Amino acid sequence: MAAVPKKVGARLIAGLKRYQPILAAAKARDVGEADTVTIIKDMLADVFGYDKYSDVTSEHAIRGTYCDLAIKIDGQLATLIEVKAIGLDLKDPHVKQAIDYAANQGVDWVLLTNGVTWRVYHLIFAKPISQELVLEIDFCALNPRLESDLELLYLWCKEGWQRSVLGEYHTQKQALSRFYVGAMLQSDPVVDVIRRELRRMSPDVRIDSDQIRDVLVNEVIKREVLEGDQADAAKKKVAKAAAQKLRAKTAKVESAAAGQEEVPA
Repeated sequence: MAAVPKKVGARLIAGLKRYQPILAAAKARDVGEADTVTIIKDMLADVFGYDKYSDVTSEHAIRGTYCDLAIKIDGQLATLIEVKAIGLDLKDPHVKQAIDYAANQGVDWVLLTNGVTWRVYHLIFAKPISQELVLEIDFCALNPRLESDLELLYLWCKEGWQRSVLGEYHTQKQALSRFYVGAMLQSDPVVDVIRRELRRMSPDVRIDSDQIRDVLVNEVIKREVLEGDQADAAKKKVAKAAAQKLRAKTAKVESAAAGQEEVPA
């Protein structure tokens, strides 16, 4: 994960110490959504480094409807924020309206928060549009002395947005997701390695790649890892990476061949 700049780290530490008791008191009073929005706007400025007069927009209008808050970076819409009352337990359906707003604007990220819990969603532009929960934190449970906790908050600080650290975090998480591992297990290079090792163990047994892939798909990998938008996206990414590697290898071979032809006899 990206290192937190010293100045940003100091702001995050101060923000945690200031807002953890504020949030605890607000939750004890069970304040409503409007008061929670006020706290969130202050947190966006004091903790996350946004200018609440130029970077944070209230009631951002999209096709005649509104979301609670929107963040703009250098004038460009970066993310939408759906805010719920601090005493409400957050659930995926709460973010549906913001996801619809974001999809209409081509925005990749949506935050859902009640002040204490922060959920970060990434949009999946498939048919239908869906979302992936990338991160969920309890702000009041974070420890200002732990660098790892500060790194989590840094992901959606203004400075983090400008450095695309949330996108990098998401890419890393995707690479280790069960969908990408499942897709990778079905790829030709991995199946070839399995086939080679099986032949080494049982040299008299004839095993082909299709048999191995059939066992992986039907008996080894869980069905939920093989189906759905996330699984399809993972397969496409693995296939794209394989195609790029093949093209690079072909270009290298062709370049070497061309170089040999130019050498005088």
